[in-house]
Amino acid sequence: MAPIIAFVTATSKGEARRIVEHLLEKRLIACANIYGSVESHFWWQGKIDKANEFLVLLKSDQKLFTKLSKAIKDMHSYDAPEILAVPVVEGFPPYLEWLNAALAEHR
Repeated sequence: MAPIIAFVTATSKGEARRIVEHLLEKRLIACANIYGSVESHFWWQGKIDKANEFLVLLKSDQKLFTKLSKAIKDMHSYDAPEILAVPVVEGFPPYLEWLNAALAEHR
């Protein structure tokens, strides 16, 4: 197992919830956290832009990232949604065992 934390931003809490529920149903994630409105600043179409978004942290496995990112893209309202992942280098062993068991369907 190679646990990851993936990040995605959504335009609304509703969009974030729909994405999370779909990913949970497909067992592409073990759990997610949806954070309230965050102010994002970024380059888009040649100019600096900003938006209020909802940040979602997704706990998964590196082997599932391609499927995870495709599922998000298929549901997301953005043309180029932020879908990033970072490896988990350490974790509380019982939590990592739970994470592994929650994603066992894909093993």
